[in-house]
Amino acid sequence: MKGILGKKLGMTQLFTAEGNVVPVTVIEAGPNVVLQKKDVENDGYEAVQLGFSDKKEKSANKPEVGHAKKANSTPKRYVREIRGVDLAGYEVGQEVKADVFAEGEFVDVTGISKGKGFAGVIKRWGQSRGPMAHGSRYHRRPGSMGSIQANRVPKGKHLPGHMGHETVTIQNLEVVKIDVERNVLLVKGSIPGPKNGFVKIQETVKK
Repeated sequence: MKGILGKKLGMTQLFTAEGNVVPVTVIEAGPNVVLQKKDVENDGYEAVQLGFSDKKEKSANKPEVGHAKKANSTPKRYVREIRGVDLAGYEVGQEVKADVFAEGEFVDVTGISKGKGFAGVIKRWGQSRGPMAHGSRYHRRPGSMGSIQANRVPKGKHLPGHMGHETVTIQNLEVVKIDVERNVLLVKGSIPGPKNGFVKIQETVKK
């Protein structure tokens, strides 16, 4: 397993040799810094902790500053772990760049989806509306909950509420092109989150 942290820059398109158009997402992938190596003896599992995007020292707290200094680095805005890696191939303070992947490989991309704010049941869950006649007085409200109101609302009940801003993973996306000089990955298709949102790119678990 291998992975890298990055930032979604937006979408564009590429043309194949056959003249077909391929929609791609542009990801600024790295450089990452290895902040910590976790092993079974000390942590109970094996993982590599990566950091991406420098953070001003005055904006970081003392634990963040001290943790980064152990890797001879500055505090990072986005810190995540990659599990299932070969620890022998990493050293604390090492830089990880976009060339960790190759063109044609498949990856899983994890990010925070766009927040939609407060939404009703029709937009949030795709429920049907009521009759639109003036006398119905029942247009876009949630359906009847019956005797639930006398007891409690069960967990998972489809009701109005906060929509979006959730951790989402899109699997089996192809790495179409890599720009090593600019540390940029071009991944086929769309990925979660807004422009300039942080994402984690890992080797896919299904192929």
